[in-house]
Order: sequence, then structure tokens, then C-alpha cells
Amino acid sequence: MSEMMFTEDHEWVRVEGGIARVGITEYAQDQLGDIVFIELPESGKELAQGDDAAVVESVKAASDIYAPLSGEIEDVNEALDADPSVVNQDAEGEGWLFTLTLSDTGELENLMDADAYKAFVAKL
Repeated sequence: MSEMMFTEDHEWVRVEGGIARVGITEYAQDQLGDIVFIELPESGKELAQGDDAAVVESVKAASDIYAPLSGEIEDVNEALDADPSVVNQDAEGEGWLFTLTLSDTGELENLMDADAYKAFVAKL
């Protein structure tokens, strides 16, 4: 299992074999509150780092989810269509949103490791 990396927009990434699994962090789901709907990207869609990738809607707000890395959408977590609250229960596990086939692994250098993310969140 590879190390989790994080963005300042509160997405997490776990890369294995050129495929990145992406979701929102525990912090993000806690800030959003009860998640009621998730608009996932289409498989095969090409995204550049920072592009809008998905939308998470909660009872409080709708929040854009950005592509933490460039690549092509490989797979989406269809279980979230039936039960978006899985993200509230296990944001950094079963509540993953989508996977990307990476087009530029060098972009990983733009992400934070767990310690840096923890320090970043502590300042918010």
C-alpha cells in the first residue's frame, strides 16, 4: 500500500502502479457534514491537475473536487450513487471517489505527505 498524499483542497491520493485513487479527507467530510449527493466524473475523461473533477453535495454546501493530478478517469466508485454517506463513514477508505491513470507522475511533488497535511490543517 502506497503512502497517502494530500492537496490544499483536502483531496487525498494513493498511487499504485501508475493509478491514483482519489477521495476527500476526513477533515473535508467533517467540514461538509452529511453528504447527500456526489456527482462523479465520466470514465475516460481527461483531466489536468487542478481541473474540476467531481462535486460533493452535503446538507450544508456543494463543494467542487479538483483533480489532484493529471490523467484519465479510470474508474468511479459507483457505490456512492446508492449511498453517498459512505464518504462520511470512511472518507479515506471505502469512500474513495475515482481513480486516475496518471499522465505525469512528476506532479506528485506538488502534493503534501501526511505530516505536512496535518500541519496545514492545524493552521486552518
